[in-house]
Amino acid sequence: MNKYDIPEQWHGQASTPIAPADAYNGYIAANVIFALDRLGLMERIGRGDRLYTEDYADNGRALALLRAATCCGYLKADDDVYIPTEAGREIARSRGYFTWAVGGYNEVFGNAGQLTDGLRHYDPSDIHRDEAMVALGSAQCDQAMFAALLDEVLDDVDFGTIADLGSGNSARVSRVVSQRPGTRGMGIDISEPATLMARRDIASAGLQDRVQAVQADVLDVLDRQRQLEITGEVDTVMSFFLLHDLLANPGTRADIMPRMREAFPNARRFVLGDTMLRDRIDHESMQPIFSVGFELAHAMMGVPLHTKATYDRIFTDAGLRIARVEPFATPHSWLYVLDVV
Repeated sequence: MNKYDIPEQWHGQASTPIAPADAYNGYIAANVIFALDRLGLMERIGRGDRLYTEDYADNGRALALLRAATCCGYLKADDDVYIPTEAGREIARSRGYFTWAVGGYNEVFGNAGQLTDGLRHYDPSDIHRDEAMVALGSAQCDQAMFAALLDEVLDDVDFGTIADLGSGNSARVSRVVSQRPGTRGMGIDISEPATLMARRDIASAGLQDRVQAVQADVLDVLDRQRQLEITGEVDTVMSFFLLHDLLANPGTRADIMPRMREAFPNARRFVLGDTMLRDRIDHESMQPIFSVGFELAHAMMGVPLHTKATYDRIFTDAGLRIARVEPFATPHSWLYVLDVV
């Protein structure tokens, strides 16, 4: 496949129009998946573990969730045992999407009407996303779908200190550093819950001497309003699914990448990935996973999205050479390796 080819699954896997029964049952299924994951059962389903009713005999709600998952085809009931199906194992692999949507953006989607007519507003005092769930969902997707490609790309990158902008719970930078002896890493994220989660996880992994989780607005770091000692040591910068937020302000859009280079003056390589606006809605009879939700959520938050052509121009205008471009697992997401010219 040519590096600029669109993977077939990006054209769509769900047929439209979506019938009432499919829409309703899909909504229920999404909430069941999220609930099972919060209970730790999605991980077991992903491994193919059998779930025994006797373990939940005193918990009617848990049994109701297992029955609902069976109705969705994710489990098969066999007397007093629930056996994961192939569909269940596939859903478990994709659970990050549901953590992101149901856990992270439930309030945004549920109030889309009021946000649209101006009765409610997207801000911390009114409607907002759950930053911790967004971070967790991103980490789950990274582990299940993105890690292999990122690791393969980073095999060709010789780094000593790497920074992850919009790092969430720092799972990605921790994993990358743990695989490369002698390296150090820093995760920067605006979310306090995500940063606290990151610090706990870093300590649990015994990486506190090599990985630092910093709570900061990346824009403040780029503006040099927030000075971080380690930025001068960073030789590689990575960031995933944050750039569209950094590019939201049209007045500063062209300055983001030059400012990123200035904030990390010794960085010679940038490994950046983002989900992008579809050039057009191809195959209107089919829709891929994630794209519609991603576009709608950001419209409700007032964050504009951009096409791949726009990203290409922003990078090259900042004096960066596009060394490599790969389609990421999530539809309409691309991974760039950029070299300083």
